[in-house]
Amino acid sequence: PPVPVTVRGPLPGPPPETAPQAPASDEGLEEIKSPTVGTFYNAPQPGDPAFVKVGDRVSPETVVCIVEAMKVFNQIPAEVSGSINKVLVNDGDAVEFGQALFLVRPG
Repeated sequence: PPVPVTVRGPLPGPPPETAPQAPASDEGLEEIKSPTVGTFYNAPQPGDPAFVKVGDRVSPETVVCIVEAMKVFNQIPAEVSGSINKVLVNDGDAVEFGQALFLVRPG
């Protein structure tokens, strides 16, 4: 006859310790957001250098990208002063209204 098999769960003990949360590296950064739905382009023309890259300094008037909506190419200004800390989207990505495109360290 078949022998019954007993399956045991994990041994009882103290709950596993959770690692302390590291501070968010994006803390204190300002977002440059898309003012419209469209397609993100990081350069004026294919093959041209990007408007901005990580480490570049920007002022409120600096054009950081283009968002194309219905064949209208809208230049997007930084609207903040500081240095580009992170680019959050890739060239050719679809973006939504209010979506963060860049993170800028003020200063």
